[in-house]
Amino acid sequence: MATTISDDNTASYSPHVIKLKPIEATPETFKEFGQVIEVSPDGDEFGPHDAQLHLSNGVPRFYIMHIEDRPLKFSTITHHASVTQCLGSIGGHVWYLGVAKPSIVDPNEIKGTIGVDPVQSHCGHFYVPPAVDDIRVFRISGPKFLKLNRGTWHAGPLFLGKAMDFYNLELSNTNDLSDEKYGHLAIIKADKLRDDEKYGHLAIIKARKLREAGGPHSTQISQVLFSSH
Repeated sequence: MATTISDDNTASYSPHVIKLKPIEATPETFKEFGQVIEVSPDGDEFGPHDAQLHLSNGVPRFYIMHIEDRPLKFSTITHHASVTQCLGSIGGHVWYLGVAKPSIVDPNEIKGTIGVDPVQSHCGHFYVPPAVDDIRVFRISGPKFLKLNRGTWHAGPLFLGKAMDFYNLELSNTNDLSDEKYGHLAIIKADKLRDDEKYGHLAIIKARKLREAGGPHSTQISQVLFSSH
């Protein structure tokens, strides 16, 4: 499933600006989050360059998603704790994905060691909410797909056009059992900035404090602007 998009009213908050450049997804740059699977010759034997999948917790589901009106912004980020996920655009078109490293934890092992209390998900596992500074935005282009490790936080797919088709490999019950959304973490918005602007071709993260909807806890909210190039 693709991450849903929404907007939050943050006009009254004073931003702290951090500059970040979008990263081209390669096997090396994406290795903390999963794998980039590229074209290989017909007849190649299975090896470490192939997608290392974990699909044993349910019935695999391989399908095509038709996504419309997915501008380069997001206000929630999600992870799947019990399954890897593969995403790729049909036709090799350029798209983007926001990610943060997996943060599923054993609360008994980390208690008092990280300065942040772990959160228990509705399906039982514990995780540490990703920090705004840990979010990266990747650009994916050409005939390749991403395999997300179990627990990798992700938002997207995002793209510039009106619509795009993606193939998706997950479990038939992924979104019922292992999906955990962390709302109000980040509002990410991408604009096509002029080359002569101060922050052209950069992402600008504006971190704010916002009271979390439905609870008394404060959490980070941010806005990111990044070039499409």
